[in-house]
Amino acid sequence: MIGQNYWSKLLDQRKQAKLQRLQEPSKLNGDNLNKIRHETSRHFRNKKREYLKDKIDELAMNSKNKNIRDLYRGINDFKRGYQPRRVKDENGDLLADSHNILNRWKNYFSHLFNVHRVSDVRQIEIHTVELLLPDTSPFEVGSAIAKLKRYKSPGSDQILAELVRAGGKILHYKIHKLIISIWHKEKLPDQWKESITVPVHKKGDRTDCSNYRGISLQSSSYKILSSILLSRLSPYIDKIIGDHQCGFRHDRSTTDQIFSINQILEK
Repeated sequence: MIGQNYWSKLLDQRKQAKLQRLQEPSKLNGDNLNKIRHETSRHFRNKKREYLKDKIDELAMNSKNKNIRDLYRGINDFKRGYQPRRVKDENGDLLADSHNILNRWKNYFSHLFNVHRVSDVRQIEIHTVELLLPDTSPFEVGSAIAKLKRYKSPGSDQILAELVRAGGKILHYKIHKLIISIWHKEKLPDQWKESITVPVHKKGDRTDCSNYRGISLQSSSYKILSSILLSRLSPYIDKIIGDHQCGFRHDRSTTDQIFSINQILEK
């Protein structure tokens, strides 16, 4: 397999030949530049054919083995083709340097997530029942682990959900002890507070950051605790939240409200 150093050497040769042709415009240097250009293009074409052949063989193998997930993923990669990584800055100028691109994404999401809002929510006295809540049980932890979705990108700890699910009783016991400790101390581990934000294109210009939405990748262990909290809070949600709230609720959807609005407008 031809490595990155080979391609760098080939491109450097073409660059040097072009520079020599500009400094000494002679027939010999011109012929040498054309020769190197043809060789470089020929190598690129051959490697592209080999790459496409390997990808097609991989798709055929996935189809034969009924590996549908990897098959459709490969087909989608072919359909999308090359995706430029350049983005525009605040002034609309294209950025090509990777360091500047990362800083642009950092500044964009920092501004998006840290918007100052003035809230006029009334202060309501809430009577809590922390002392009456039991500790999380091994059954709750096991159920939360079983709910972890497969084929999801891991968080900053790089621990896949599949590894946690297949860890067995010893790992599940350790996770239960960790959650019990967090439950009593009421403090999350620092790594659980970290998330990796991945921009996913929605529509429009791919170089415009505002056409992307951010997806946060979090630790699988944190998802276990959040799943337990959700299961404990769910029985009280309907009693607290009004009927106007349909998003993120069981057996409800914002499409219900959209349908109701359309019915009202038609009348």
